[in-house]
Amino acid sequence: MNQYISSELNVIAAGMQQLAAECTDTLANIAKLCLDSMRAGGKVMFCGNGGSAADAQHLAAELVGRYKLNRPAYAALALTTDTSILTAVGNDFGYDTVFERQVQGLGRAGDVLIGISTSGNSKNVLLAMQAARAMGIHTVAFTGSGGGAMAQQADLALRVPSDVTNHIQEMHIACGHLLCGLVEKALADD
Repeated sequence: MNQYISSELNVIAAGMQQLAAECTDTLANIAKLCLDSMRAGGKVMFCGNGGSAADAQHLAAELVGRYKLNRPAYAALALTTDTSILTAVGNDFGYDTVFERQVQGLGRAGDVLIGISTSGNSKNVLLAMQAARAMGIHTVAFTGSGGGAMAQQADLALRVPSDVTNHIQEMHIACGHLLCGLVEKALADD
């Protein structure tokens, strides 16, 4: 058991070192995009499925509530949390449109949509990103190393260096926390 734990932690540590080497500039650019939007009165929207839905909710909560600092609330929301919207849209229009419809109803030009998908090919996230781009909303993809279709469509793509789902998710939440910290520190310094 201890050998398994040690081995897995070593894989995680190596992945995080590779992430730091390969993705620092991209993450800084994503933070700047979010900051520019928020400073102009915009918001950050998050979406994803399964574990990525949990990450979307988690990161929106860090921005609205607090990450490390007591400060004013920031405009952010997870498109994964309203069960009435998700089930009504899923029933009436199909599950593939559950995020797209929310982007169309809640998004405004200059906002940021962060789509989270380990494969980068989640159809409902892709449709949301397409709607966002048509509306002048900036798009960001958090994906695995392959990037999928999302990386091709996004204004900025954070392609973390793994193709193993759990390790991609570990890197996504680490990057999400870094993003929240960068936003919080910059806005607190304004």
